[in-house]
Amino acid sequence: MDYTPIPAVVPVDPFDAAADAAALRDAMKGLGTNEQEIIDILTARSNAQRQQIKEKYLSEYDCDLIEDLKSELGGIFEEVIIALMMPPVEYMCKQLHKAMEGMGTDDSTLVEILCTKSNEEMAEIVQCYEDMYDRPLAEHLCSETDGHFRRLLTLIITGVRDPVGIVDTEKAKQQAEQLYNAGEDKLGTDEEVFNRILAHGSFAHLRLVFEEYKELSGQTLEQAIEHEMAGEMHEAMMAIVECVQSPAAFFAHRLFDAISGAGTADTTLIRIIVSRSEIDLGNIKDEFERIYNRTLFSAIMSETSGDYKKVLCALIGGA
Repeated sequence: MDYTPIPAVVPVDPFDAAADAAALRDAMKGLGTNEQEIIDILTARSNAQRQQIKEKYLSEYDCDLIEDLKSELGGIFEEVIIALMMPPVEYMCKQLHKAMEGMGTDDSTLVEILCTKSNEEMAEIVQCYEDMYDRPLAEHLCSETDGHFRRLLTLIITGVRDPVGIVDTEKAKQQAEQLYNAGEDKLGTDEEVFNRILAHGSFAHLRLVFEEYKELSGQTLEQAIEHEMAGEMHEAMMAIVECVQSPAAFFAHRLFDAISGAGTADTTLIRIIVSRSEIDLGNIKDEFERIYNRTLFSAIMSETSGDYKKVLCALIGGA
């Protein structure tokens, strides 16, 4: 299955960093703040362009754009704007750090970020995390997780996954059999086998493994995981399986969960929309509508308000 990512935010052309820096300065000067101008500029620029605006703002006005934005904005709207202004890898590291700091660990965020990345993306995150927090990501993860879940995440962040496109038909058959023997075909579950196969195979190879599994077992690997696993291991395994088959569907489900029920999981909502905006938010929108029979735009419109609603809707684009 080919997956052609469709971004919702693309670089603006022509682009003038100095003009944008001046417009943002004007929007924050004097009495009151022109939030709409800030939204209009920042949601219509790529992250690389926002970094250029930030540099130009510093050289022209001798001020840090992020600090000025923080002083003028507030609440959840400020969170989105600051997320947009951070380089993507730094933003991901900040989210990982937040998930592990303080009492308890947000396993769901760890799964969403770590189980969906390629080796190249993972290597960037590992390096950036240590630069930002002066602590290896692996060490922090090991202190906050345990058991098979810790082992799985450790395998993922050490970059053991095969390069994109590596597929071995014979090996896929063998691994489907190994998964079957480690789960459905025995009392209890051998999580080590699941960890080894799902953390090492390229996504293209794992797609073949899942097809072979269905052929062998008569049910999908998701159905087997539903029966065999619970808690954070269940969530992590399901995330990998979903992302292998359709990253857009995985993130569409996450967005739906974030806006369903009592209250809105704003941090998750912001993280997915901002981090996927230049990757495949277009695909995620399509999947959301296909699965839930309503547009992501209308869901955000009904679940959020004020400038927070405006900035998310601007990033999503279209009704």
